[in-house]
Amino acid sequence: MTKNNIDKLAELGTSAWLDDLSRDRLVSGNLKEVIDTKSVVGVTTNPSIFSSAMSTGTAYDADIAKLKEKGVDAAEAVYSLAMDDVRDACDVFTEIFEKSEGKDGRVSIEVDPRISDDREATLAQARELWEKIDRPNLMIKIPATDGSLPAIADALAEGISVNVTLLFSVDRYKEVIKAFKDGINRAHAAGKDVSTIHSVASFFISRVDTEVDKRLEEIGSELALALRGKAGIANAQLAYALFKEEFAGADLPEGTNVQRPLWASTGVKNPEYPAWIYVTELAGPDTVNTIPEDTIDAVLENAEFNGDTLTNSKQEAQAIFEQLKEVGINFDEVFSVLEREGVEKFVDAWQELLDSMSKRL
Repeated sequence: MTKNNIDKLAELGTSAWLDDLSRDRLVSGNLKEVIDTKSVVGVTTNPSIFSSAMSTGTAYDADIAKLKEKGVDAAEAVYSLAMDDVRDACDVFTEIFEKSEGKDGRVSIEVDPRISDDREATLAQARELWEKIDRPNLMIKIPATDGSLPAIADALAEGISVNVTLLFSVDRYKEVIKAFKDGINRAHAAGKDVSTIHSVASFFISRVDTEVDKRLEEIGSELALALRGKAGIANAQLAYALFKEEFAGADLPEGTNVQRPLWASTGVKNPEYPAWIYVTELAGPDTVNTIPEDTIDAVLENAEFNGDTLTNSKQEAQAIFEQLKEVGINFDEVFSVLEREGVEKFVDAWQELLDSMSKRL
C-alpha cells in the first residue's frame, strides 16, 4: 500500500487522532472510513464538539425521546448520549488499541468543565465515566487547572487513563508531570498494573498564536510583526524538551507508559498560515496530534514533512521566546488569559448544549 502523509507522520513518531466525534459519524460508518482511508488512530471529544453534534440533525432524536420518557434532566441526557457515542467509538478502535498495545486506539471524554476547580467532584465524575463507559481504551479528559491538578493524580492512582487538557505553559506542564508521576507511583503502591494506565498531556497550539499575534500587532514594530505565528510552535517545542528531560531515566515503576505530549488546537486560526503548519512542525517521537478533519485533508493533500521537528528544537525555540519577551510579550499574562478563557469557552459550549438539550427534551 502507498503510504500517505499521516502514515509518514506516524513513522516520525506522532499518532494522529481525529478531533471530532458524532452519532452521524458512527452510524454512517464514516468514523471507520476515516480510520481506513486517513490513517487516524484515535479520537478526542470536548464540550464544543458534543454541542455541535447534539444540537443539529436528527441522529439523536430517538434516544432523546426515550430519555424524555425517563424524566432525565438535560445534563443526564447529554452524558447518556455522549457515553453511548464514546463507548461505540471505543469499540470501533479496539483493533488499533490492541495492535498498539494500548498506546493508540484511544477515545477521550471530558469531565464537566463547570467543576474544574473542584478536586472531589472532578474525581467523582472521572470515576463515574470510567466505570459506566467501561472500555479499556477510554481516556478521561481533566483540565490542568489549579483545582483539577490533584484530581489528575487521584484518577491515575485509581488506574484511570487520563488525557490532561487545557495546557498552555511549560511551567504548568511541570506540575502536570509531577501529578502524573505521583499518580503512577500511588497506583503501583496500591498493587495496580501500571502498564494498563496511559496518559497524554494536551498542549493547545493555535490559541497561543492567536493571543500572542494580537499583542505583536498592537506592538507593531518590524521585529514584532516578523515574530507572528512562531509562539505556539516554539512553546510546544519547549514543552517537548521538558518531556524528554523529565522522562529520560525517570524513577518510575517497571512497565510505566510515559505521559506523551499531545498537540491540540492544531487547526490554524489565521488563514495566512499553511493549514498543516501545526502538524509538520510538531512531528517527533512519542507524541500525539489531535487534528480536525479539514486539517487532516490538507496534510494528506499538500504537506511536506521536514523530518523530526521536535527532538533538537529546544535552542531555537528558546531564542524565539527570548525575542518575544524582548519586544514586550508577557507570557505569564498570556498563559493566564488563555487558561481562563479556555475554561470559559468550554463552560459556554457546555451551557449552550444544556440549553439546546432542555428544549429538545
